[in-house]
Amino acid sequence: MKVLRRFGLIGYPLSHSFSAQHFAAKFEREGILDAEYSLFPLEKIEQVQDLKENVAGLQGLNVTIPYKTAVMDYLDELDPAAEAIGAVNTIHILDGSWKGYNTDVYGLEQSLLTSFTPENNKGVLILGTGGAAKAAAYVMKKWNLEFQFVSRTPSAENEIQYTELTHELLKDIQLIIQTTPLGMHPHNETCPPIPFELLNEQHFLFDMVYNPEKTIFLSAGMERGCKGMNGHLMFLLQAEKAWTIWNQIL
Repeated sequence: MKVLRRFGLIGYPLSHSFSAQHFAAKFEREGILDAEYSLFPLEKIEQVQDLKENVAGLQGLNVTIPYKTAVMDYLDELDPAAEAIGAVNTIHILDGSWKGYNTDVYGLEQSLLTSFTPENNKGVLILGTGGAAKAAAYVMKKWNLEFQFVSRTPSAENEIQYTELTHELLKDIQLIIQTTPLGMHPHNETCPPIPFELLNEQHFLFDMVYNPEKTIFLSAGMERGCKGMNGHLMFLLQAEKAWTIWNQIL
């Protein structure tokens, strides 16, 4: 009997993720009979070693919160873009070698461009400092847009606190990218502590969370006249990009 090609998602927790449903539907729709996609909730990143040793037929993994940076220590090779970003969300496994990629960049850039037009004279705020935030920063650099990270506990030169989000700062901002898990199911009631009363129709809000469809972050911003979108299209695009990598489709 032929061994199934196995793919999956690592992170913790994984109750919010649509990845398994997405790939199950894809396999059925496209008549892919030799593959399966599983969730691998890892309480500690060290448990990824168990996958290496014990999961037969494993050919690819997606990586989500909180391991997009930490997983890099367990890889044999990095795609140059993933190395430059400093975060991995896709792993291709070939002949026992694990190579890390970042498809978040593709998903974010292409989904944003469907609804947002960058202006070179206005800045960007990236909420969070994790792996997804690093991918967002990479896209902003590509677009030659100035950006700042916003964190509860800033620890680097280009990071500020939420309390520093003043009217003077926000009047020159065009885009706010929400990369944290705040607002994600099952914690729908949570939200980054930004001063929504200072937002208006000049601001575009992008929330990488896609479950629920409309977070408090998006709802509160739209009540102030902001335009915005969630991370669902980004999720779909990055997942398809991962599939091309796993199958070496050029």
